[in-house]
Amino acid sequence: MPLDLTDLRLFVAIVDRGSITAGAADAHLALASASARVRALEETLGTTLLERGRRGVRPTAAGEALRDHAHLVLAQMAALKGDLAAHARGVVGRVRLVGNTVALAEFLPPVLAPWLAANPTIGLAADSVDLGGLACFPFAVDRLVLVVPRGHRLARRRHVPFAAAAAEPFVALAGDSALQRHVAGHAARAGRRLAVRIAVQGFDTVCRMVEAGIGVAVVPDIAAARCRRSMAIAAIRLADPWSERRLVVGVRGLAALGPPARSLVEHLRAAARAA
Repeated sequence: MPLDLTDLRLFVAIVDRGSITAGAADAHLALASASARVRALEETLGTTLLERGRRGVRPTAAGEALRDHAHLVLAQMAALKGDLAAHARGVVGRVRLVGNTVALAEFLPPVLAPWLAANPTIGLAADSVDLGGLACFPFAVDRLVLVVPRGHRLARRRHVPFAAAAAEPFVALAGDSALQRHVAGHAARAGRRLAVRIAVQGFDTVCRMVEAGIGVAVVPDIAAARCRRSMAIAAIRLADPWSERRLVVGVRGLAALGPPARSLVEHLRAAARAA
């Protein structure tokens, strides 16, 4: 029996719910039919996908691999349907916006809002890519600061070298963050390894952890300034040259862009000039 989308949706539902019965209900299948499909999957793939127990099921290593691939396939199918639906509505252009953590989380949202409002049929997707070979235009300056609790020994300093805090416990960004790689890389060049105590999602959560005394953190000045209005933290400028980064708009070439992408690039360039 070949794999089909029903099998993949069913298997993901079963793993997520930890139960064939609950997974079958989520997939709108009878229990007998769902059980038969799982057995057929295991026979087709030649391996056990689920460990059955009195309290439900859990995936084997092979089952976890199938679940991960199923998520990818189902996401691609959803994207395919979305693209075709957009064409049916007459929307035939796509603008792919790429950026690092700071650009996507702090600098772009307020700049993009008026452009999106003026272009209601255009959406944006974010990804991370190598900007090598692209034409680049200035967009913003990203200054990194050290964030510490207000009572910290460094809280009254205006400038500090990163080395002054490198031995402190750190609050980091979770996941494969470009900013976290940037900071960790410079720490390694200085012969130090960050003592990351906890990794969390988002700059606001990072600053909350710092406020609670969990550790210190390096965040963009724009995020620290916002968080200082509601949190008991201090932001100290880093004296190291690498703490100031210039964000750019990168394109393969303006002439090669379609009208929606060209419109966005010109909007971002105008916002940068105004700032």
